Amino acid sequence: MTTARNWLERIRALPLPPKIRIMNVCGGHERAIAAAGLRTALPEQIELIAGPGCPVCICPEEDVYEAIQLALQERVVLLAFGDMLRVPVNVPKSEPRSLEQAKAAGADIRPIASPLEAVRIAEAEHDRTVVLFATGFETTIAPVAAMLMAKPPANLFVLLSGRLTWPAVAMLLESGEAAFDALVAPGHVATVMGSEEWEFVPQRHGMPAAIAGFRPDTLLAATYSVLRQKLSGRAFLDNCYPEVVRVGGNPIARSFLTSTMDVVDANWRGIGVIPRSGFAINESFAAHDARRALRSFAEVSRKRVGEMPPGCDCARVVLGKIKPNECRLYGLACQPRTPIGPCMVSDEGACRIWWANGQRENQWVGRRDAVQPPVVQ
Repeated sequence: MTTARNWLERIRALPLPPKIRIMNVCGGHERAIAAAGLRTALPEQIELIAGPGCPVCICPEEDVYEAIQLALQERVVLLAFGDMLRVPVNVPKSEPRSLEQAKAAGADIRPIASPLEAVRIAEAEHDRTVVLFATGFETTIAPVAAMLMAKPPANLFVLLSGRLTWPAVAMLLESGEAAFDALVAPGHVATVMGSEEWEFVPQRHGMPAAIAGFRPDTLLAATYSVLRQKLSGRAFLDNCYPEVVRVGGNPIARSFLTSTMDVVDANWRGIGVIPRSGFAINESFAAHDARRALRSFAEVSRKRVGEMPPGCDCARVVLGKIKPNECRLYGLACQPRTPIGPCMVSDEGACRIWWANGQRENQWVGRRDAVQPPVVQ
């Protein structure tokens, strides 16, 4: 087995160009990179860029708002994955601005870690309406699909805000504004959906790509692979996580997704609508779709409200256009205890990851145009 040290030695021996930018799509990759100190271990010519793989960061603000209103006004039992509870929405200070604040205001909101918990709670609360606010990418939404296939209790509904990972990368590449030269694709998504889902990167765009897991050795193997591809001028998709990633992915998980959900155009917070990038519960399972079965809080008047908060550059961080500490709020107005944007909330958000790993310096400190906390009326 080639160790992380061996991969580092191989990378350092390469005749690297003056600069090469490698994007990692996944928040889990970014967390592993930061925890292992790979940015400081790699040659300075290599720039590692955090990408759009934080589901909490890109969950539409209006979906969080809808979940809050369901919990407050319809008095449902609202279940959400833990990271979602602190994501702020753009409403006046007099109103609850997160699921956490709504819970403090008396709503029955409970953090969960698995759709199986949602089933158990719905069975225990059989005389109440239970809503699972289901956010995440393919790896999180596949278990939700499995839950639907297993015929959950009639009182359990899903408020779905699921997204596919690859369309955001495709959007960046097709826009001509991609701020990276090579891609490291997420191993867990490829495990579910199949390695072939990322073939478009080298085939359509001539860009080196490799699939990686979450250990330093597999991340460095993928880094070495895309560097070699770049130097040789031959781009292809390299599977550096063969222990679990296969062509075709997980056929059962994919069949559950296909059976329960449609792929639709979807909004990404601060980014906009990306074609065919979201999941929606299909007609066959409409009885468990919260948006069809329960009162709607999707207000047309909130369409322009549903962006990042004033001054927050989380969307540009997600797209790899700036580093976390290049946001003018980073570490000043926006810290983990007082997050302004979702990138500082989630454990998969680049801002939270950088802060947790000791990067506290804001690039704007000392500049006249540094900003203070935005005032929301």
